[in-house]
Amino acid sequence: MTQIKEVIQVLERYAPPAYQESYDNASLQIGNPDIEVTGVLVTLDCTEEVVQEALERNCNLIVAHHPVIFKALKSLTGKNPVERILLKALQHNIAIYACHTNLDHVHNGVNAKLCQKLGIINPRILAPKTQLLTKLETYVPLEDTQKVLDALHAAGAGQIGEYSDCSFRITGTGRFTPSAQANPHIGEPCKTEETIENKIEVVFPNFKQNQIMRALLQAHPYEEVAHYLVALQNENQEVGAGMIGELKEAMTPEAFAQHVKESLEITTFKHTAWPKEPIKRVAVCGGAGSFLIKNAKQAGAQVFLTADLKYHEFFDAGTQMALIDVGHYESEVYTKELFYDILIKTFSNFAVNLSYINTNPVRHS
Repeated sequence: MTQIKEVIQVLERYAPPAYQESYDNASLQIGNPDIEVTGVLVTLDCTEEVVQEALERNCNLIVAHHPVIFKALKSLTGKNPVERILLKALQHNIAIYACHTNLDHVHNGVNAKLCQKLGIINPRILAPKTQLLTKLETYVPLEDTQKVLDALHAAGAGQIGEYSDCSFRITGTGRFTPSAQANPHIGEPCKTEETIENKIEVVFPNFKQNQIMRALLQAHPYEEVAHYLVALQNENQEVGAGMIGELKEAMTPEAFAQHVKESLEITTFKHTAWPKEPIKRVAVCGGAGSFLIKNAKQAGAQVFLTADLKYHEFFDAGTQMALIDVGHYESEVYTKELFYDILIKTFSNFAVNLSYINTNPVRHS
């Protein structure tokens, strides 16, 4: 038996909620996390039609990219689409979970999927976030160093990009005097002691601090564990907005335009004037990405593909970079494939279904 909360745990290990924007509401929107999963329906948006589809396909959990609940609800009477979605889901015991800007921000999230669709190689975060990392410094007897490091790594410290179990150590002399009430691991009460210790340093994401500290205190042999937590200003290269990379082969603007249409299965898009040179370096941001225009230009992108651009924002591209607006739905619809891929790797005892409903409210004539 798999409970809804177990599915959520898998999704949140992939895209930690701590990485969502402050305005966002990525969470279990409605539903009991303790009930058994009968099936999962993945979608970009959760509409009334999607809830009906979940009912027909025996899915009691809908995983959506966009949250249904963004603003506070003062009543639940069915007077608008949001309330009708929630009422219908509640009536049929269907839970709704949203994984939004946290999935936008991880390096293997929404924008990585968009890069994959466009054949962009060597993608990296366009605007990495800062103030997300902490450094732990602590002092450990030589013989206990590996035990403590193993515990810290198991709790999530020392992961830097594709490298795991990362740490630094330096050997020195520790000095202390235990009180009469102390129970020292080394030395005796009321007697000054010197011992050889390793100072070890590891880096970890801020949101893992509680589990890292629990691991340290459980593994460390000392009664009082000397340690320092240092907030880092470093960019976290694995968390941030947008991505930038290169095409396998440079394309003429005409060939690139056709490539975008075929890759994203669209027939038209808005854009500014194309660069004169063949296109090789491309930046992307699924959904509304006008806030990254400056970043894309500074990173040397020849094209920035995103959505929801306003008229005057097209002027911001200047002459050195083309802007493409493919539409919000069109830039993010493949997120449901990402959900599907994440879940089928872990769960085989229930169906994970791609919604077949086109939830795009925009029509082109």
